[in-house]
Amino acid sequence: MTKPRPEATVDTIAIPPLPGWIATSRSETLEDAAFRSGAALSVLHLVAGQAVVPQALWRDRLALTAAEVCARLAGRREGAAGLRDAVHLTRPGDDPGPAGAILQQWSRAVARPISVAHLTKAMDGVSSERIALCLDASGRNAVDRAAAVLGAMLADNPRAETAALILSDAVLAKSMGRDHLLPMLSLALKPHDLRLRDNDLRLACHRAIVAGAGQAVTLATDLARRAARLQAVVPKLRAKCAGRAVDLFLSRDAMAPASLATESHGGLSDRAARRLCDRLVNLGTVRELTGRDSFRLYGV
Repeated sequence: MTKPRPEATVDTIAIPPLPGWIATSRSETLEDAAFRSGAALSVLHLVAGQAVVPQALWRDRLALTAAEVCARLAGRREGAAGLRDAVHLTRPGDDPGPAGAILQQWSRAVARPISVAHLTKAMDGVSSERIALCLDASGRNAVDRAAAVLGAMLADNPRAETAALILSDAVLAKSMGRDHLLPMLSLALKPHDLRLRDNDLRLACHRAIVAGAGQAVTLATDLARRAARLQAVVPKLRAKCAGRAVDLFLSRDAMAPASLATESHGGLSDRAARRLCDRLVNLGTVRELTGRDSFRLYGV
């Protein structure tokens, strides 16, 4: 059964975009940048509180974008399609490769509430003691704390970009009172930004918040509308466990039919899962993400 959700239609969803004065103005001073990033985070907080936004899917889709950034920082050429393939077409327990490992870390990090234990399991090679120290970082505001963690992590290991960005975004989310990590700094920081320190790094982080919040708000609006369309067709679905399948699509960036069958806990066979995916594509509520005839992946 699907969980009760607020009734919403595409026409009734109205999520305000990031105001132009925040998004388009260039902050030349640290004070201006801090003011604009604070305003952007306030808008983001309001959007995150909208019940029509599929929160888990929103986080997981942003995690894919963050993983793309980190893959480029690591010198990898895989884009979103390659990252999805590396994770979703690899059998459980098998090595997804370097790029797949980056996406796995991000997806695991956003999946559960922020805690030392969870982040220790999500990330490779970072001790629980270091994670606890990062989560307790001090600073005048949330962005300053996140920037301090980012700078400290990269000073110790300049090639640990993925871990540093996951932890800095976790610190940012925790400082804002959020239970889950929401990729933000990781969406917009550039390679040269990661070589900065102190006030220069803080300035870059404030600017990245504005850019990242703009991306996140736009995505939230799109996913809220897509989720409303998907929920509207549930009564038309006759497949057993169709409600469970819809819940999975509203919490994951991408699903393979085989995974959908497995996670339906026996409610769907592989063949029934493929038919359900094709039915949702025909209804215009789910997309086939690969363009292939086989080894397909589907997502909202």
